[in-house]
Amino acid sequence: MARNSIALWRQWTIVFALLTATVANAQAQQVRTEMVTKDLQNPWAVAFLPEGRFLVTERPGRMRVVEADGRLNAPLTGLPAVADGGQGGLLDVVLDSNFVANRTLYFCFSEPATGGGGNSTALASAQLSADRSRLDNVRILFSQKPKVQSSAHFGCRIVESRKDGQPDGLLFLTLGERFSRKEDAQKLDNHHGKIVRIQKDGGVPKDNPFVNQTGALPEIWIYGHRNAQGATLAPDGTLWMHEHGPQGGDEINLPQRGRNYGWPVITYGENYGGGKIGEGLTAKAGMEQPLHYWVPSIAPSGMAFLTSDRYGAAWRGNLFVGSLKFGYLDRIELSEPFKGKVVREHKLLADGGARIRDVRQGPDGLLYVLTDDARGQLLRLLPAGN
Repeated sequence: MARNSIALWRQWTIVFALLTATVANAQAQQVRTEMVTKDLQNPWAVAFLPEGRFLVTERPGRMRVVEADGRLNAPLTGLPAVADGGQGGLLDVVLDSNFVANRTLYFCFSEPATGGGGNSTALASAQLSADRSRLDNVRILFSQKPKVQSSAHFGCRIVESRKDGQPDGLLFLTLGERFSRKEDAQKLDNHHGKIVRIQKDGGVPKDNPFVNQTGALPEIWIYGHRNAQGATLAPDGTLWMHEHGPQGGDEINLPQRGRNYGWPVITYGENYGGGKIGEGLTAKAGMEQPLHYWVPSIAPSGMAFLTSDRYGAAWRGNLFVGSLKFGYLDRIELSEPFKGKVVREHKLLADGGARIRDVRQGPDGLLYVLTDDARGQLLRLLPAGN
């Protein structure tokens, strides 16, 4: 009888703990959205300008300034030609860390070949004019090689690198394998399925891993990726990224110099419609395992760490990733703030059903998201009760 009582007590203890955790979790997730602006056509990225303004890219090839009160200005002039179609167009944008002084920004886009003959991802720098109406001194810093006939898998997230807490003058750029060229991701004579690392003037850092390797392109930092549409830096300078898997097998990775991340030799996904990819391997010697993977795929896009306490201390150090497929913002708890393994995930904004294309932390410490459709919105996430 005593033994049964102890067992029953243990069961009720477990149930109570689960109920308590569920209630606490639900309370911790209470946020509400505030619309900053609407009627954006397939917005892809947002950056934060001084005085509460925003800079937003629209995939068809427009870059626009949004005023602090939400007014949407006319598209900036001065952009290069953009190969708009399918997944291609004007994609990521980030401000230089010294933007206030130099007004420099970086953007990536699908670049058409001169005279036809395909397209590829390109990275450019420019300066925003003082009246915020145009881009000046546009310069192409990098063009993915080779160009191919494809409207898919451009990758295209930009991260400014930091060392010892300070910008080090380098940029990371994620590059897709263009879907039809997936085998290229394992070869170093092309930029397909890679992350490249370049200087802000377009030069190649001398310490890139393949600079002195015959037949390898010197810009390559890591390889073996499918289509990475999310990347960010942790406060300690560690680069984090995620990528689309095929049918299943979206991944979070921590890119390390010169490593091979496996695609398409290893994957936790399968072909569209079913069937293994290659030999159906999930691991192989010399290839890195993901920190985390999703099956089924969530179609991730956008990636940001929360460094503020605006939503309570429990959220600080969490990672946030948008889901295009299921239309929610994934709040990802890690075993330690800004590092470690994924221990828990929470679906935010799931009731809206909107494709979340980008997520960033603003200068005010709040999170902002872009919804990707023909009348996309820029939303501000507010803590419950504010």
